[in-house]
This record gives sequence, C-alpha cells and structure tokens, in this order.
Amino acid sequence: MASSIKHVHIVGGGLAGSEAAWQLAEAGVPVVLHEMRPVRGTEAHLTENLAELVCSNSFRSDDAQNNAVGLLHEEMRRAGSLIMRAADAHKLPAGGALAVDRHGFSAAVQETLLAHPLVTLERAEVAGLPPQDWDSVIVATGPLTSPALAEALARLTGEESLAFFDAIAPIVHHESIDLSVAWKQSRYDKGGPGGDGADYLNCPMEKPQYEAFVAALLAGDKTEFKEWEANTPYFNGCQPIEVIATTGPQTLRFGPMKPVGLRDPRTGLRPWAVVQLRQDNALGTLWNIVGFQTKLKHGEQTRIFRTIPGLEKAEFARLGGLHRNTFLNSPRLLDATLRLKAMPRLRFAGQITGCEGYVESAAVGLMTGRFAAAERLGRTQAPPPVTTAMGALLGHITGGADAATFQPMNVNFGLFPPIDGTFKGKERKQAMSARALKDFDTWLGQQNEPLAA
Repeated sequence: MASSIKHVHIVGGGLAGSEAAWQLAEAGVPVVLHEMRPVRGTEAHLTENLAELVCSNSFRSDDAQNNAVGLLHEEMRRAGSLIMRAADAHKLPAGGALAVDRHGFSAAVQETLLAHPLVTLERAEVAGLPPQDWDSVIVATGPLTSPALAEALARLTGEESLAFFDAIAPIVHHESIDLSVAWKQSRYDKGGPGGDGADYLNCPMEKPQYEAFVAALLAGDKTEFKEWEANTPYFNGCQPIEVIATTGPQTLRFGPMKPVGLRDPRTGLRPWAVVQLRQDNALGTLWNIVGFQTKLKHGEQTRIFRTIPGLEKAEFARLGGLHRNTFLNSPRLLDATLRLKAMPRLRFAGQITGCEGYVESAAVGLMTGRFAAAERLGRTQAPPPVTTAMGALLGHITGGADAATFQPMNVNFGLFPPIDGTFKGKERKQAMSARALKDFDTWLGQQNEPLAA
C-alpha cells in the first residue's frame, strides 16, 4: 500500500522531526527526513545525530498523576512515541525526573528510524521554502532554524518571527568533584524513574559563601549581544543564572539553589544554599550543574564556578553557552492542525511553533505526524481533546494564547479547562490527569475509523 502513497517531507531531524517521521512511517506513509547537519552546523549542536539533546538531558517530571509534563509523557507512550521509547530505554537516576543518557538516547532514535523501510534520510540543507512539488511538508527546524528558511517564512507570512535566548548549562567531569564535600541526595529523598532517592550531587554553601558567589555572578564578564540580539527576551524557564541573580540577592536561594529537603551529612543541618549536579550520561562520568545556564564568558565560568564548595578542582567537559532561538507567532499563523494558513502544504512541529521543552517539542511532532498521515491516507483526524495534555498544549499554541503577547510555553495544568467537582491540593491535579488519560484513550481509539468518503 505504501508504494502508492506519496512521500511526506520533514525538514529537521530533532526531537519533533524524528517523532513526526516515526508516526508517519508507523501509519504506513513514506517519509523523507531532511537534516542539514553535518553539511551545515548550528551554534549549539555538537554532533550530526538525529534527536540530539542540546541543553539539559532531563525530560523533567515523570509523575503522570500530579504533573502536567509527566502526564504528557504517559500520553506519548500510549501513542507509540519513539522519543519516549528511547528515553525510557536510556534513563538515568534523576529523582522524580526522567533524565537520559544523551548519546544513547539519540543513537537509539536514529538507529530505529533508519531501520524503518518507509524512512529515507537526506543530509542537506533545505534553503528557503521547500520546493513547490513537495505537497505535504512538516517544518521541524527547531529554535535554530537556518537563516534562509527563517527569512523565507517571514516574507511569506508578513510577520517578523519572535525570538528568545536560550542558555546552556556547564557539564563537569565526575572524577573532579570533591566527594568529601558534595553528597548524594534528592530533595526530600524523592526517587523517580531510574533513581533511588539519592540522585543529585549537592554542593553546600553557607551564607558568606553564597553572598560572595552572587556578587561574583553579577560582576563577571558576560557574552556581549550583537546589535540585532539586543532586544531579544529570555524565556523564563531558561534564564541564565546571572540574570536570575539580578532580580534580588535571595532569588537563587528560592530557585535553582534552594536547600529545602536537604541535609548536609557532615553537620546534619540544612545549608544556606545548595548547588545541585545531575548525572548526564549512563556511565556516570559527566554531571551537569542544574539550573546553571549562563552567558558568562568561559574564563569567568571556570573561575566563578570553582568557588563552589566541592567544585574547587572541577574540570569541565562543556562550559555554558548562549544561542538565539526563533519561533512563529503560532496563534496568528497556524490552524488547528498546525498548517500554515498562508501555505497549507506546510505544517510546523516542535519549538518553532512556540512550545518549550524537549517533551513538548516531541509531542507537537507526534501530533503533526498524525495529522499529516491522516491527510495522506484520506482519513478524518480531529485534534486531541483540550482536556488532554497534548490537546491543551496544541490549543494554546494554535489559538488559546494571545497572539499579541505570545511567548514559548511549557505544558502545565493552567492550560487545561477546569474540572467539575470540589478538589483540594493534589486531588485536583490527579482528577485532571485521570480525565485526560480517559479522554486521550478515547481519542486514540478513534484513529482507526474508516476512510473518509
């Protein structure tokens, strides 16, 4: 059957493009996946692998009952997600979060896709708009879309693409961490997938050390903005550590350096502040400094981060960095199935749509792949209900958000419609999650309806 079905072209082999390709191929629709790396690199990628994780190696909470992103994980698993399959197969200890070995994860995604008979990978840049004879295209070029394509889209839509900066956290070699100072513990000893409740390395600070550290962050030399970058806002979830510090001297203690739920085994007391490191690869040889995205210059990073107790002799496998991300004004430009209103043969997936986060990006790729597959097969494909995590996210980026103030968004229960009944605390989230999974299963069951007349 597949031989008589025309290819769908996917531009971009990140998490969203890889997931979209998998959904199409599994539906019986042939795919040509176009990835410009290594022919053309980006400011942030290090390899040519599909689904490379550029920033953190964490998919965040895996709690499907109490957390919206954990709920999104579960919906994706039920929809046969390749991204979630690879993440589950390569998970690392990370408390209540789902963290992965980044190299094993991307290798698994790439190997699985290339082994599928309906997937063809082409290593070349798609410069400008896709050719006219590509009548079904998914653009999943991510936040680092090539300038030629971004400019072509801006001309087509009459809109200036929005943009924000995304900062990358540094990674430390485990053997260089002083384990007589740093200790293993998750906040409140909370365990999670692949973990045992002691999944983070904690570097404690007393008040004078913390105050000196904050002062050093504020005084350190930072990367200078180019003229065209000067007015680009940060997305709150990826603010550099030194930018957070500018909002007040205690802000970091209530953010990435909060010491709650932790006790220094040397004193039995809670420290004034804590720097946490999370395992970054399966071997446990690399650990990233959690929440320490930064635009400090490299020399300043080495100097300042080595003032952290336990990291005085730290050796860095990667220092932090900064890159510019772009995204569409999706509420104005895209329809309910992620087609570009100005050119419906183009669909969009991933972070370029204005979702934020690995899992959200892949989830939008999953939905886009299913929409494109249904169109190719002549089936009717309704969007997932807004009561589900996928549907709530899709609804937000395609119309639920105010186009005039649209900014990238993680999935959260604030995007879901209210639920009937009187619920307190966690009960409300659990009731919303139960409703979501019930409605999602119903939606999945409708995918096998007969061909449209």
